[in-house]
Amino acid sequence: MRYNLVAIASFIIIIGGLSLASSIVVPFLLAVFISIIVYPLLELMSKVHINRFFAFIILIGICGSGLWILGNVIATALLGFSADLPIYKAKIDIFIDNLVVYIKDNSNIDISNNILSFINIDKLITTTSNLIVQTGSIVTQSFLVFLLLAFILFEVQIFKDKVAYFALKNPLASDIASTFISNLKRYLAIKTISSIATGVIVWVFLILFDVPYAPLWAVLAFILNYIPTIGSIIAAIPAILVSLAVNDLSSTLWLTLIYLVLNIAIGNFIEPKFLGKELGISTLVVILSLLFWGFVFGIGGMFLAVPLTMSIKIALDANPKTKSISILLSN
Repeated sequence: MRYNLVAIASFIIIIGGLSLASSIVVPFLLAVFISIIVYPLLELMSKVHINRFFAFIILIGICGSGLWILGNVIATALLGFSADLPIYKAKIDIFIDNLVVYIKDNSNIDISNNILSFINIDKLITTTSNLIVQTGSIVTQSFLVFLLLAFILFEVQIFKDKVAYFALKNPLASDIASTFISNLKRYLAIKTISSIATGVIVWVFLILFDVPYAPLWAVLAFILNYIPTIGSIIAAIPAILVSLAVNDLSSTLWLTLIYLVLNIAIGNFIEPKFLGKELGISTLVVILSLLFWGFVFGIGGMFLAVPLTMSIKIALDANPKTKSISILLSN
């Protein structure tokens, strides 16, 4: 009993410490996961006989440019969107007022005091704007992420040597590290490809529907697709609201349908087909991990929820005393 209380207290203290240090921990974890995604490119360049130092410089240049472009697109678009936000809000209010009048005139039902009372447009727009700003702040921390990424990639070979050394002492450590890196690399690679596809497709349709700030919503769709289940839904809200403010209802409904079909196709069919059951985490655990890590690290924790939960599951699975907890997390 005393051991359990000490364990619970230790867990709470650790989580509290991680939450307080989130401004450092989140960029570090992002850098670790990005390094896992891009490291195969470093190995590929080495195989084609590119000097490892020059390969490292090229890879760092590509990563730095990518982070800079994302941060610049978001920061620039946010300035314009923030300035135009009152105009969009006013147009949405006018649309809702017209909708209330139309329904009342054609059905003699006054919905202004019942159904629409549950829809707080001001709160919805404010929440959405805050989410965009928070998401943008993660990307615009690119310098710290870039710096950490550079050091991690520079010492990857040293880390591999350390794992090989510990494998001689404890073969199980090598198996755990291999399983973790393999599963994480597979998850991040497939998630990155699906996120890029989502962003590009969204950008094309937003251009076709003349939705303002299409690059911002496309980048947002790309980034938030890393948040399982709810990320793509959240990414659709601001684009649909802006479309509602500048387009007619028919165009907005078509755009909503496109978002819906895209999210269902990628999230429920394409990704599961390629991911298979290797991750071994149940859907309920994914949702709970989003809530938990979101509480600990904020919006950054939601991006890291699946990789962190998968890491914990692999660690628990390696110890016979905690294997039962790993089974509870599995699918």
